[in-house]
Amino acid sequence: MNSIKVAMIASTALCSMALSSVCTQASAKDWKTVVIGTEGAYAPWNMTKADGSLDGFEVELVHDLCGRMKVECKLVTQDWDTAIPALVQGKYDVLMDAVSITPERQKQIAFSEPYAQTPATFAAVKDSPMAKLPGTGETIKMTDPDEKNDMVEKLKEAVKGKSIGIQTATVYTKFVEDNFKDVADIREYKTAAEHDLDLASGRIDLAFDDATYFLSAFKDKGNENLTLTGPEIAGTIWGPGEGFGFRKSDTDLTQMFNKAIEAAKADGTIEKLSKKWFGINVVPQ
Repeated sequence: MNSIKVAMIASTALCSMALSSVCTQASAKDWKTVVIGTEGAYAPWNMTKADGSLDGFEVELVHDLCGRMKVECKLVTQDWDTAIPALVQGKYDVLMDAVSITPERQKQIAFSEPYAQTPATFAAVKDSPMAKLPGTGETIKMTDPDEKNDMVEKLKEAVKGKSIGIQTATVYTKFVEDNFKDVADIREYKTAAEHDLDLASGRIDLAFDDATYFLSAFKDKGNENLTLTGPEIAGTIWGPGEGFGFRKSDTDLTQMFNKAIEAAKADGTIEKLSKKWFGINVVPQ
């Protein structure tokens, strides 16, 4: 190959690299405003107040994070059962709704590092036979949804013939269906508040959800007769924890949030907010 041809190839390669760099810079988004989608109906994580404004652990947390990132945050409400498709389709930039990080969801969207990790459990009416399920007051740790667990076997026997309410499309839905659908009537609800209503009124025998959610929900009018029952189930069975969801293409935004989350963990902000809203420290250890 002669020297002129080599020079031409080198020049073409350099031009291509330069154009690629320009294209990359042009396509990178300047994140001055971030639209965040949340349910606004999953207290104390996120909730809608009487005046229509949003509040809760995640709402306070995301405002803190956006302040650290020096971006304007706009929160919009979104039904949970279509939340991930709406994110992918560009309705908003970030999904924030106590979203457990799971392999199935990671096929569709990207996640920040987890900012919380919480157990799940059953709830029942205080004076019902279901109020003292096996393992009540205990905490068990599980790592694999398919693992055989003696306590789960005891629970299956105890709930035989009963009805269990679960919010649709959550990390808990599959666990309940896989372990109890052969012995109990599983009923799915669009929101967690709906299974609380049916539980308090006696239309179902049990509900299953995040323990921190239940402890907050029990303070609501009409739920005073509800209580936790059975063991609190913790561990990586629910994944590494709850995180923000992003479109896979928005790697720069994901990195921005990760940096802010790390800073909020390091200075104790997330622990302070979790104790305010949950009464316990839910920061992943």
